[in-house]
Amino acid sequence: MKVLIACEFSGTVRDWFTSLGHDATSCDIEPTEKPGKHYQGDVLDILDDGWDLMIAHPPCTYLTVTGNKWFYHPDDGHLPTSERRPHPRFPNRQQDRKDAVEFFMKLANAPIPRIAIENPIGVMSTIWRKPDQVIHPWQFGHEASKSTCLWLKNLPLLTPTKIVDKGEFITYKSGKRMSKWYAEAASKDPKERERIRNRTFDGIASAFAHQWGGLL
Repeated sequence: MKVLIACEFSGTVRDWFTSLGHDATSCDIEPTEKPGKHYQGDVLDILDDGWDLMIAHPPCTYLTVTGNKWFYHPDDGHLPTSERRPHPRFPNRQQDRKDAVEFFMKLANAPIPRIAIENPIGVMSTIWRKPDQVIHPWQFGHEASKSTCLWLKNLPLLTPTKIVDKGEFITYKSGKRMSKWYAEAASKDPKERERIRNRTFDGIASAFAHQWGGLL
């Protein structure tokens, strides 16, 4: 099977498919973290290259609901959204989200027979459609929680492989609760924090390859 892993720099999903005998290529604007077949560049340039399956991880910065607080001026909360000013630190946030949605949909509409798109809970559930499935690392052998949405095209739901504890949580004074592994990443510099949070958990990557790799 010819498999494209879109927006992946870690090589985790790619390597699982490769280990099972598939012709798997990862793609990202960043170089791959470890040796393997990798296209460094715009994934839109290679969507027509005859793939049998694509698993895509489009950037979520402007798609997650947690980023909504950065859209409007903090002093305008009492106003209707149509009358609020842009956030002074992020004046282009609205356009950034439009661009992110457009990119997401180009992946969703790619001429590839089987597609899975992965993203956190965000605006695509209302802008496009609800995900087919929401999974967590703790369903695949990792003691960690992270709501991960899957939008599927011609693919079965992913079956949990090993249910374990949901992992530790940190509760802040505000009452906000966050997985410890996710919160600890906040101590890293912005680039490294993003990379830690964006890597696919190995157990989930293995499930992708074992459960979807044998469909042809």
